[in-house]
Amino acid sequence: MGKLFTKEEILKIAKEENVRYIRLQFTDLFGMIKNVEIPVRQLEKALDNQIMFDGSSIEGFVRIEESDMYLYPDLTTWLIFPWEVNQSKIARLICDVHLPDGTAFPGDPRGILKKILGEAKKLGFTAMNVGPEPEFFLFKTDPSGNPTMELNDNGGYFDLSPVDLGENCRREIVLTLEEMGFEIEASHHEVAPGQHEIDFKYADAVEAADQIQTFKLVVKNIAKKHGLYATFMPKPLFGVNGSGMHCHQSLFRGKDNAFYDEKDERGLSETAKQYLAGILKHAYSFAAITNPIINSYKRLVPGYEAPSYIAWSEKNRSPLVRVPASRGMSTRIELRNPDPSANPYLALGVMLAAGLDGIKNRLELCDPVNQNIYQMTEAEKERIGITSLPKDLEEAISALEGNEVITSVLGEHISNHFIIAKRMEWEEYRTQVHPWEREKYK
Repeated sequence: MGKLFTKEEILKIAKEENVRYIRLQFTDLFGMIKNVEIPVRQLEKALDNQIMFDGSSIEGFVRIEESDMYLYPDLTTWLIFPWEVNQSKIARLICDVHLPDGTAFPGDPRGILKKILGEAKKLGFTAMNVGPEPEFFLFKTDPSGNPTMELNDNGGYFDLSPVDLGENCRREIVLTLEEMGFEIEASHHEVAPGQHEIDFKYADAVEAADQIQTFKLVVKNIAKKHGLYATFMPKPLFGVNGSGMHCHQSLFRGKDNAFYDEKDERGLSETAKQYLAGILKHAYSFAAITNPIINSYKRLVPGYEAPSYIAWSEKNRSPLVRVPASRGMSTRIELRNPDPSANPYLALGVMLAAGLDGIKNRLELCDPVNQNIYQMTEAEKERIGITSLPKDLEEAISALEGNEVITSVLGEHISNHFIIAKRMEWEEYRTQVHPWEREKYK
C-alpha cells in the first residue's frame, strides 16, 4: 500500500506545496473515474468524511429519492499531480463511498473489492498481489483536437524510433508515472501499429486497481499534450491485435507466496491449483465483468493472440491462463482475457472470488494444454474438454446472471444494475444499422 498519511500531514503538505484544489475521486459502476473538486479550504472537511454528493446523478448508483452519499478519502492515496491547471496545483484523494448512516455503499466498486479481500483474509490470505499489463492505442487528432482513425506510427512489437513515433509520448507517460510513485517495469511498442504497453510493478489488489485508474488518466492527459488521442478500447481496428489487460496474480500468507510449493513437480501449491481451477470454472461467467463492452468480444477471437478458449498452459499463450516459468516469490498465474475497458475493482474482485471458490471447494485442476489450441480441430477440443469464452456480450451477460457465486459476491445492487444496463447496451447495438451492413448489402 501507499504511505498512510495522517490528516495533519496532508493539511501541512497542501499548505507548503500551495495546492489550490483537491479532486476527491471515485469510480462508477462501469469503471469511469468521477470526482468532486473542492478548494483547499474544504480539505479539512473532506478529511473528516463530511463531503457529500448526489449519488443519483452517477450511473449505476441510486434513485433520486435516496441520493445523498458521502466520500471517505483513503489517506494512502494522497497525491499531488505533476502538472498544473491554470497555474494551480491540484491534488487527489481516492475515496470510498458511504451512505448517510456511515455504512459502506453496496454499489461502490472499490468497496466490493475490499469486501472480497475480506473473505480471502478469513481463509488466511493476507494479500492478493496483482501485476496488470494494460495496452492502449495512440491515434492522431484533427485540428480541433478530435480523434481520427489515423495511427501515429506503423511500428511493431518492440520497435524503436523513427518507426515508433509514439516513443516520446510513451517516455513522458513513464516519467510522469514515476514522478507519481509508480515503479515501471517495462515500456514498449506492442504488436499492432499505434499500440503500446507500459507495465508497472505488482501491488495489493486495491492499490493495483487504483493504479490502473490513475494510469488511464495519465495516459490520456499526456497523449493529448502530444496531439494524440489514447484509447483503451479493446479492438479499435479490424485485422490487427486488440488491447488486453493481462493480470498476473498470486495470493500471500504474510511474506510467503501461497502459490509456491518447492516439493511439487511444477512448483505449484495445492492452493495455486485450486485457485486456477476456480478461475477456469467461472471464467465463462465472469467474462461480462472482465470484458464488459460489445467491442470486447471483437478482440476475443482466434488469430490475434487473445484467448478465446478456456484452458491453461505453462508453455504457450493461446489458452486463457498462462503460468509463467518464475517460481519462489514470483510464482503466479496470468489471466489473459481481461481488457482495459473493465472496471478494475470489479474485474479483480471477480477473479479473486472465482479463485477462492476453487480453494474453498478444493476443485481439481485439469491437465495443461501445451499445444496451440487455434490449430486444433473441433473434435480435438471436444475430446480434451476445451470450451470457449462467450462469443458476444449478450451471451456473457446471460452467463453472469446464471452464476450465483459471482453475482452473490458482487451483491444484488451491482449485479442487477450491471445486468440491466448491459442488456440495454446490447439491445441498442442489436437494433442499429452498422456501416458494415450498408457496405455488404448495398
